[in-house]
Amino acid sequence: MNYELEGRTMKFSKNIIDLVNSIQVRQINSNIINQLLRSATSIGANYREANNASSKKDFFNKIYICRKESEETKYWIELLAKVESDQKEKLRQLWQEAHEYTLMFNAISSSKRGLKNGN
Repeated sequence: MNYELEGRTMKFSKNIIDLVNSIQVRQINSNIINQLLRSATSIGANYREANNASSKKDFFNKIYICRKESEETKYWIELLAKVESDQKEKLRQLWQEAHEYTLMFNAISSSKRGLKNGN
């Protein structure tokens, strides 16, 4: 299940970077921005690692990390929207993209359960 996710997650990371570059860093948003950058860019990095996994177990572990990072990214986007109200529309779009990753990585993880059950 690829969904052209390597390119898509790279574009997502670049969009997050562009957004962050457009925001003036202040005390109230600096930690949120740093955490958002870390979690959002980790999605694509871990997906690439999954595609180069040494085993099925390693693959599914990386996919699980992708899902966790997607969820964390949504959290930081919601907080950033609270302190950067002028960016709410762009943040809403990025949140939706992160949510789609969560759904996709859940679907991929579900295929692991099918493998365990002999399906």
